Amino acid sequence: MTTPALTLNDGHDIPAIGFGTYPLKGDEAHDAITSALDTGYRLLDSAVNYGNEAEVGKAARDWLKANGVDRDQLTVQTKLPGRHHDYESALDSGMESLERLGLDRIDVLLIHWPNPITGKYRDAWRGLVELQRRGVVRTIGVSNFTADHLSDIVDDTGVTPAINQIELHPYFTQEHMRAVHADRGILTQSWSPLGKRQAPFEESAVADASAAHAVTPAQAILRWQVQLGSVPLPKSATPERQADNLDVFGFELTQEEMDAISALHREDGRLFGGDPNTHEEM
Repeated sequence: MTTPALTLNDGHDIPAIGFGTYPLKGDEAHDAITSALDTGYRLLDSAVNYGNEAEVGKAARDWLKANGVDRDQLTVQTKLPGRHHDYESALDSGMESLERLGLDRIDVLLIHWPNPITGKYRDAWRGLVELQRRGVVRTIGVSNFTADHLSDIVDDTGVTPAINQIELHPYFTQEHMRAVHADRGILTQSWSPLGKRQAPFEESAVADASAAHAVTPAQAILRWQVQLGSVPLPKSATPERQADNLDVFGFELTQEEMDAISALHREDGRLFGGDPNTHEEM
């Protein structure tokens, strides 16, 4: 399958859908990632705190070599943990991620959480800016940042993140943050794009759209994500489900179907209460 690409504010392209790797590790990770790449995924999402950068990097390297695919056809992204938010620690952490991945560069590096109580996310962002300047990282961005956090780092450095990866699914639609991103030219990525254990597959808005287009409920939700302009990062170790999740570019939801799914939003729709203004993840 061929996945469309979106252009970031730094001029680089990124696939319109990606493959999430949490919590895959070991042989399971290698097998699942290889299957995903065989299926057509060209964006792999990892993180220091997932503990699987080595597996992600090896699977990517093995697949590129086995298939004779140009390195530039694959986007590998990872995330800086909260314990490495000091400027020098951020620099060291980026280099350690590069070594674990075993690649020539990190395509995308994000700050995993702002950790505002600790309050060092500005230092972390300056570190990412420097890693990009050195050519260690191609594209830099953030994850779980609010509008205020974005303002802080842009005002501090003059550098706008290319990406903000946030929790986004039908029960938590992030309308405000999507508008903030659009205003700043930041791409929205969606973690837990289906809603994990709370996936609203039985909701009439999803079931009706699924039936109308002869697709699975998961495909209907991922198509909703794509039409919102976000890049969803579904995870599955099952080849058949991987293929289904990627196969969302051959149909289009109506505006009524889009609105009905968006109307499932709940003010308390977060999956685990991970409010970026209070959540700390080291």
